[in-house]
Amino acid sequence: MHKDRLVVSMDILQSSMIYIPATILSLICFGFIVHILTRKVLGKHGKKRLYHPIGGTIFNQLINFHRLHHYMTDLAGKYRTYRLISPFRNEIYTADPVNVEYILKTNFDNYGRGRYHHSILTDLLGDGIFTVDGDEWREQRKLSSHEFSTRVLRDFSSVIFRKNVAKLAHMLSEAANSSKIVDIQDLFMKATLDSIFRVAFGVELDSMCGSNEEGKKFSDAFDNASEMTLWRYVDIFWKIKRALNIGSEAKLGDNIRTIDAFAYKLIHRKTEQMSKPEANLSLQWKKEDILSRFLQITGTDPKFLRDIILSFIIAGKDTTATTLSWFIYMLCKFPYVQEKVAQEIKEAVTEEQDALDITDFAANVSEDTIEKMQYLHAALTETLRLYPAVPVDAKISFSDDTLPDGFSVNKGDMVSYQPYAMGRMRFIWGEDAEEYKPERWLDGNGFFRQESPFKFTAFQAGPRICLGKEFAYRQMKIFSAVLLRYFAFKLSEDKKTVNYRTVINLHIDGGLHVRVFHREGH
Repeated sequence: MHKDRLVVSMDILQSSMIYIPATILSLICFGFIVHILTRKVLGKHGKKRLYHPIGGTIFNQLINFHRLHHYMTDLAGKYRTYRLISPFRNEIYTADPVNVEYILKTNFDNYGRGRYHHSILTDLLGDGIFTVDGDEWREQRKLSSHEFSTRVLRDFSSVIFRKNVAKLAHMLSEAANSSKIVDIQDLFMKATLDSIFRVAFGVELDSMCGSNEEGKKFSDAFDNASEMTLWRYVDIFWKIKRALNIGSEAKLGDNIRTIDAFAYKLIHRKTEQMSKPEANLSLQWKKEDILSRFLQITGTDPKFLRDIILSFIIAGKDTTATTLSWFIYMLCKFPYVQEKVAQEIKEAVTEEQDALDITDFAANVSEDTIEKMQYLHAALTETLRLYPAVPVDAKISFSDDTLPDGFSVNKGDMVSYQPYAMGRMRFIWGEDAEEYKPERWLDGNGFFRQESPFKFTAFQAGPRICLGKEFAYRQMKIFSAVLLRYFAFKLSEDKKTVNYRTVINLHIDGGLHVRVFHREGH
């Protein structure tokens, strides 16, 4: 009996020796977790950290994905700034202009794209200006800022805009003659792609008429790749799918290969043209398109050129097209605004200009002429307030921080400001925030009045403010001046609900189908 007890005691002791290290390890892990949580709550110096109220989880985002911006506007109206809980990080969303100014300007260096955004965007946009931070971003920003400020690019792009709106106007004239319903968003997408492609690469893509089959393949691949890249933000398995080359990631890879083949072909062709001795003599094209100008400045690294040019295309294509589409939608919903814009255009042009045909009229829409159109500028800006081309813009916090509202941000948190939601906030715009009123942008003399870019965030603000802002306004005003001088627009179905599609830019879901009518006298 005594011996049996001894054996049992030895077994217990041996078992204890086995479990003691596991117990100690568990205690160490528990202590480490408590330490991490305590640091997050109390901060490095033992001070209690306050966090924004929880609005939901990323699973709520997935459930509401089809109406994502409505969902996030509701939360912004309730909290101004709130958190969505994620397995990987806090996601903080703000509609408070004070916080926006802090993120985009005051503490600019702490909020950038970071590895998270770079990993998602880099397959499509490489190391372009929208995916990088620090010195890489500053170098590209400096080069791009110089190019966008040159008169050469401004004049060259304006010529392209006038040619493409004339082509679009002839297509709408045919639709008006035959009483055909058109998808105006689709036409704007093609027209703005043709414009930015000519400005960027110096090449006629002609997606409007479809004469360039290779260009059509590029255009389709670019649209598909943009949509699949956005899906990565909600698909937690995308890296596994990319490694296995299956599903959406396999399709994304195919589309990017199509984009790259076309882009590199154009870059190599332009490089060869500019390397020939005669290119140094008097070839005007050398000084005009963005690719040629960057080749003069930066040399011939094809990857760098590919990344920066594709960034220009993604910035200048859908953003302008979607804004013009929502603008036409607003004009259809508010006919008195449409007539007021049309009347202003008529009064701004001279009798000589008005007597010209569409092509010549478009070619003669001057900077001075569109500068007179203050109400048009206000109506476009009001459209951007309610339907910003980029509805949400996300940054990553590079270190622990405290926002001006007193709440804490952890290193690695995603911090986003919300142009779509901000345009609907009564505490920013007043009780009529959700109403379409171009007049809110005009002073007592009818001149356009700027608002703080931290309140009207459609073009970002601070050091990253959109370089193409004036470029975009110029294109939209030239297109609007020509189209509304010659045509009136009505929705094909007045009672049909028009909604957005949840992609990177605020596309109208299913397009915008309108009837086109010749204006009196044209």
